[in-house]
Amino acid sequence: MRFFTHLLLASTALAAAPAFAQDTAPVADAAAEGADIIVLGRGETRQVQEITARDIVALTPGSSPIKAIEKLPSVNVQASDPFGNYEWSTRVTIRSFSQAQLGFNFDGIPLGDMSYGNHNGLHISRAISSENIGTVRVSQGAGAIDTQSTNNLGGTVEYFSMDPLDHFAVQANGTYGSDETWRGFVRVNVGSPDGFKGYISYGYGATDKWKGEGTQDQHIVNAKGVIPVGEGQIDAWFSYSDRREQDYQDMSLDMLDRLGYRFDNTFGDYALAILLADIGNNRGETGAPVSNAAAGTVYPGNIQTVDDAYYDASGLRKDTLASIGYKTPIGENAHAAIKGYYHHNEGMGLWGTPYTPSPNGVPMSVRTTEYDINRYGVFGSADFTVAFNKITVTGWYEHNKFNQARRFYAYASRTEPGLSFRDYPKNPFFTQWEFDYFTDTVEYSVQDDIDLGQVKLNIGWKGYQVKNRAEAIIKANFPDGKFKTEDWFQPAVGAVFTVSDQVELFASFSQATRAFPTVNGSIWGTTQAGFDAIKDTIKPETSDTYELGARYNSSSFSGVVGVYLVNFRDRLLGIASGPDIIGSPSVLANVGGVRSIGFESLGSWRITNALSLTASYTYTDATYRDDVVDGAGNVTALDGKTVVDAPKHMAKGELNYDDGSFFGRVGANYMSKRYFNYLNDRSVPGRVIVDAAIGYRFGLSDAQDKQFEIQLNASNLFDKDYIGTINSAGTGNSGDRQTLLVGAPQQFFVTLKAGF
Repeated sequence: MRFFTHLLLASTALAAAPAFAQDTAPVADAAAEGADIIVLGRGETRQVQEITARDIVALTPGSSPIKAIEKLPSVNVQASDPFGNYEWSTRVTIRSFSQAQLGFNFDGIPLGDMSYGNHNGLHISRAISSENIGTVRVSQGAGAIDTQSTNNLGGTVEYFSMDPLDHFAVQANGTYGSDETWRGFVRVNVGSPDGFKGYISYGYGATDKWKGEGTQDQHIVNAKGVIPVGEGQIDAWFSYSDRREQDYQDMSLDMLDRLGYRFDNTFGDYALAILLADIGNNRGETGAPVSNAAAGTVYPGNIQTVDDAYYDASGLRKDTLASIGYKTPIGENAHAAIKGYYHHNEGMGLWGTPYTPSPNGVPMSVRTTEYDINRYGVFGSADFTVAFNKITVTGWYEHNKFNQARRFYAYASRTEPGLSFRDYPKNPFFTQWEFDYFTDTVEYSVQDDIDLGQVKLNIGWKGYQVKNRAEAIIKANFPDGKFKTEDWFQPAVGAVFTVSDQVELFASFSQATRAFPTVNGSIWGTTQAGFDAIKDTIKPETSDTYELGARYNSSSFSGVVGVYLVNFRDRLLGIASGPDIIGSPSVLANVGGVRSIGFESLGSWRITNALSLTASYTYTDATYRDDVVDGAGNVTALDGKTVVDAPKHMAKGELNYDDGSFFGRVGANYMSKRYFNYLNDRSVPGRVIVDAAIGYRFGLSDAQDKQFEIQLNASNLFDKDYIGTINSAGTGNSGDRQTLLVGAPQQFFVTLKAGF
């Protein structure tokens, strides 16, 4: 175990327990309010848990809020950095559903699937600083039918901002740690009990890559305001984020054996990058002519191919997100709410490719995938209570214009790159393709919550229509045209039976349909002839989810156990046809049925007022149920194979101590082996990762928002070598593939927090 050599100043926004706005998830388990960090969904007819702000602020400052949910059952969070912010590596799966099949919201605003090249949303770490999160709500099943999402076949993750305080307050934080990690955060709050309340915050975080050369950093501004208007309330949100991250090299099992876990791209050694590209040309690997015969055909060291090491890669993202909403009671038994939002994104993924030379003779160029999102939308709800029925109706509309392009930029010379992967390049020498994609989404839901005393029922459904249109600016081989996904009736029913004050049983069924994404991939990742052949016959993915479980709550222990069965129909998988660096398309294949059966458990034991233990265990058996037959009659034998990236066993445990002044925690996260190809002949081994934190508060008053605090965090405490993320660069049918990202080694951080 190595010691950290730096001190750090700093910070996390720890304010008094917020009173959430109406669009904030209710804290369902009253027994746990103000005490526990995980709140069970008492009264819910499906599996639901919430993570409170108290748990989020204990993470390493600057961590993505997504890190907080990894302790929940069936939730698999992967990343190659200790913060969960590095978007090329960050993945979430729930009950074997991939991230693209989950729903994500922030204060009700749809975030899309939070994927790296998102076409209709953004990652939560760019929408809000973790210090401003109030709560996170996870539904492991198909989620609430009133969620603004058209892709939540599996779970739904909802984030909610904390409300402003009703008085003047300042929170200032600072962090320093391993790999020159710096994190600063300041929030200024103003407000009065009966009038306007609001805050504005600024956060900056930067860290050197833990291997190789490069930096990952972000500037983020958040602002929120709440003002009463009669019996109602107006709330507004604004955020701006500028994130720039240089990438780690994707690895294969073979590369890990030959080159080791600390091998990375060649950034910082431009001459080596030029040499490797010349050798690749000389060997005929790139398809380009010989560029320097003197370089020979033998790679240095243990490098064996031109794909072992690229010069550099990065992701650049600028996002502006704004919303304004109004909610009001209507008499004693009804409420109405409406919110409008706008999101603009400018983004690029840059990759130094040896497969396309620059026009000036440099044997490589910079390949980009460029993104531009302009979307706006409005959603609202109305509910009214009649006798024992509470009826809720919701609606949502969004228009999205998404531009995507593939361009190439030249290096300056063979001795100087002349550009930085941290800046947006200009003057491309070649645009391979460019498309405008238009998406119009209309969604509604109807739900009746029926309170019969000891038994509560909910019955409802959602429906939507998603119209897609692709218009080619520069067409290349990809298609344009129109497509529509429509399913106006997706039912959901559930029941909860109260056995006693401490015990309840719940059961539910839900059906969901996933809309095809409007992006150069999915149904659009083929030729024009291919698109025309399938557009009228291909079926969207659908799922049926059955849940059954029990909850127990007392002053000292709370827990939940559950079982589930999920049946997929027409599951679609993009099977990679070649190396991602050369833009090989993913072949969309219908793999037929998939069945997932699982067991989930979560328990929290309050041993004393200061000491508690939380643990969860998940068993998942997710298998493909059909072989795949292509147009030529070739059979891929998938029947009975385990779903990619679906570990059978996950277990998490955390011991917490907090007496109001001194606090500490240690947590362990176990995951069994994961397959990273469809035929299950390659996998990464299981691992146990241990994190820890310790700290002390210096209270200047009884108010939580007026305290000083020092906090020490350690990630991967025992310096375990492990694979963090799999399938970062696509999924193959069989064999090894350069699609693995190594998890971060042992790192330490110290934070100072000051509230005034």
